[in-house]
Amino acid sequence: MSSGAGALQRRTRRVFKPVVTRLWDIDMAGYERLPDEGPAILCPNHISFFDSALLGFTVPRNISFVGKAEYMDSWKTKHVFPALGMIPIDRSGGDKSASALDVAAEVLGRGELFGIYPEGTRSRNGKLHKGRTGAARLAMKMNCPIYPVGIIGTDEIQPPGARAPRLRKPCSIEIGRPIRPERYATRGAEHLAWRSMMDEVMYEIREMTGQEYVHHYAGEDPAEVVQPVSPVDAVRIATVTDITALTPASGLDRELVVSAGS
Repeated sequence: MSSGAGALQRRTRRVFKPVVTRLWDIDMAGYERLPDEGPAILCPNHISFFDSALLGFTVPRNISFVGKAEYMDSWKTKHVFPALGMIPIDRSGGDKSASALDVAAEVLGRGELFGIYPEGTRSRNGKLHKGRTGAARLAMKMNCPIYPVGIIGTDEIQPPGARAPRLRKPCSIEIGRPIRPERYATRGAEHLAWRSMMDEVMYEIREMTGQEYVHHYAGEDPAEVVQPVSPVDAVRIATVTDITALTPASGLDRELVVSAGS
């Protein structure tokens, strides 16, 4: 199991960041919000395989990401990806998934950055899906903030199924304001606190990207999902001025920890 990003990622970022910023027109906003030191979790929306690369090249510090364990089955990626900071995660759930988040906790315990896609997989239709609670569980366990990240345009750079990224295409990456676990730590049952925190993360991502939000997990058939609230109510989450609003959710007892790019 990978222990996260190390010296290779630092060297790679130093060498290739100038190249990346020339090959693509990247509008970067909110990066000054990231702490210079100490642990933090970054939660981006996920619309392209290229998302992790661009975020890894543009943040000023090492960042470790979870990635699907299937990358370990290919000789092309099984050594390079973990060396660059990927933590493989088995998305079947249970103990296999939890072990990856244990490594993530070690990364945060060292005071480093950790990235996780709350939707769990790439959006194939451009919509923003309900976030899984793994990031909130980690944030509360390690007492560190979550930074929502809004990414736009990478699906045009490397659409799903494309073998290589297209050059000279524009995109934008915005780091949102931090969402701190102490605001939710005393909100009753843990699963309600996790769900409320992640709903706010998804709300902030939606505000940055303008994506349509759908209140079900990526890969779920919406016709089979019990909707306790309307899609509008589902994103009327706690904000800085309205932190008392809680969003009810169904199926909380079966909430999965799985959140890995694909």
